[in-house]
Order: sequence, then structure tokens, then C-alpha cells
Amino acid sequence: MTTSSASSPANASPLGVLHPRLLALIAQAREQAAATPPAVGLVYPCDTLAIQAAVQIAHTGIARPVLIGPRSEIYRAADAVELDIGAFEVVETHSAAPAAAAAHATRLVHEGALASLMKGSLHTDELMSAVVNRETGLRTGKRISHAFLFDLPRYHKLLTLADCVVNIAPDLKTKRDVLGNAVTLLQTLGVQEPKVAIVSAVESVNPAIIATLDAQALVEMAQAGEWPGAVVEGPFGFDNAFSAVAARIKGMKSQVAGNADLMIMPDLNASNMLYKSFVYVGGGECAGLVLGAKVPIVLTSRADSLLARIASVALATLASRAPT
Repeated sequence: MTTSSASSPANASPLGVLHPRLLALIAQAREQAAATPPAVGLVYPCDTLAIQAAVQIAHTGIARPVLIGPRSEIYRAADAVELDIGAFEVVETHSAAPAAAAAHATRLVHEGALASLMKGSLHTDELMSAVVNRETGLRTGKRISHAFLFDLPRYHKLLTLADCVVNIAPDLKTKRDVLGNAVTLLQTLGVQEPKVAIVSAVESVNPAIIATLDAQALVEMAQAGEWPGAVVEGPFGFDNAFSAVAARIKGMKSQVAGNADLMIMPDLNASNMLYKSFVYVGGGECAGLVLGAKVPIVLTSRADSLLARIASVALATLASRAPT
């Protein structure tokens, strides 16, 4: 099988040199997958980015790509970048429509043929519509949410943000589930006592700012044993959640400030802008997953780097051990 000319993220690419924690995540997934690589279903991989990702996933050894969609379109995309996908399993769908590939992927999950899914060149809503279908989808007893794990040059460990993608204006019940999904992910990765910062505009409870009331309630839930092992504090402003120095200057005593593993954001506007700031201003890279479904799901963007795509699949391989 021909591989792309791009450097493998497993081999300290120029991007990877700056993001050693993501490289370690990839190495951990490769070790876990060594005996039997789990199958990741690439849903409608009908453009060059999806094909390049599939080749790199196989080359890196973190999973076994299964290409789901119209065979002619898949091979046309591979031919466009002169990549040989002859060794890959291609699952032909009954229709060339992206929705058909999404529906077929969910059936394969129910049959136990796939350990995770990855978005190809279809729209996110086309894939997620199949995932959340109440009759044939991949719902579980958990609310579906999303988490990003960031490798930031100015932070000492991986930092998780939730929810930057799925839940637009989460209420308290939704934030409880978002927090629970993310804590489960971190504990699956070996962070047995994740430190969680509930972030708002300010670090004091203000009845006019609903996010601060939610933070207070989430802290009380944690103290009552909602998430065993997790240390949950808030509300925090972003500055004193990220920086222990900022917290000390403001007279805050905290186990979490400057050492958070997870930040729960107030809404999609704040979280999505922070996520993009981490990447485009802060020089960060990330791995992201949809959580709470029957299997982990990688939602890619055309703007994602190859490292982010591979790290996300690596995260899916590791997360597939978590209970659904």
C-alpha cells in the first residue's frame, strides 16, 4: 500500500515536535492497537483529505480504516492524489448519497463491526442525524456531547474543553452530562482524579449570570459524590482557571487553578471561540471526540491539521474502552 508523502505524526513531524503530548497519545493508542487494530469507519470518504487520513491512520497503526460509501467516488478521490487503497476494506452503500453511508455506518456499529466512526466528506448534520436517530441510531442512556483535548505550548499537560461543538446553550442538566462524559473519558485515559474548572465570565457567584449559578450547583453535585475521584471547583474566570498566579493575585485558594485537566464552558459561543483561539493564536493542537454515543465519533473539519485528525482517531481508539 502506498503511503502519503507527509511525515507520520507518530514520527515527530514538524507539528508534532511542538505537541509532544499528542504524540504520546498516538503512541499509547498504537501500543493498544498493536495486536488487533480496532476498526474505524470512515463515513463517506470521498475527498482527498479523507483518503489521506485513512492512509495515515493505517500507516500509524492506531486503527484499521473501513471506508464506507460509494466505491467509485472513494476510488476517484484516491486516484486524485495517487494513493493506493487496494488493501483497505471498502463497504459499498446502496446509494451514492452521503446519508446512505451514515445509515450504513450505524448498522455496522450495531453489528459490532466498528469500534469508532470518523466523519469523511459529508456534512456533520448528515452523520449526526443518523447517530441520533431514535430507532436506528447510536444513542445510549447518556447525553451526546463533545470534548477536545488540547496540547498547548504554554500549559504543562493536556487540557480538555467541553462542549465546543454539540450543545449550544446547555442548561444545568446538560452541563452535568457534559461534565460526566468528559470525566469518564479522562479516567479512561488514566487521569483518575481529574481537576475540573467550571468557567464563566467571573469567578464569583452572580445571580445575573446564570453560568455562575450553574457552576455553584455543579460543585455541590461533585461534593455529593456525583463524579467519584473528580475535583470540581468554580465558578472561575478563564484567567484564574488557566493560571495559578492569576488566582493567587485575586486571593483564591484552589486545587484546580492553574492545574485543570478539564474546563466546562458556559455555552457554545464561548467554548468555540476559545477552542479556535487555542489553535490559531495559542499554537495549540487538539484531538476531539463526540461522547455519549455507542462508539466514539471523530468529527473532522476541512481546516483540521493531519496531526489533529490522527490524534483524534488515536483518542477514539483509547476511548473505545470506556463503558457506554
